[in-house]
Amino acid sequence: MSTLALTVLALALFVGLLLVLASGVVLAGLAYLTHRHPRLERPLGIVGLFAGVLIALVAVLLAVVALVAR
Repeated sequence: MSTLALTVLALALFVGLLLVLASGVVLAGLAYLTHRHPRLERPLGIVGLFAGVLIALVAVLLAVVALVAR
């Protein structure tokens, strides 16, 4: 495997890690907000939507990494 491919692979994994960490912070913030203010209970669906988008982004990132690693 070439050095460029390894660099791209490492960069993709690093971006994925940052994406997961930042998304976890945002999800925790949204969950705290809806817990702290019960009248915002309906927007809890936003947390579920955001989690779904996060899962889709991680799946796309893993697919890119799998293609690059070949």
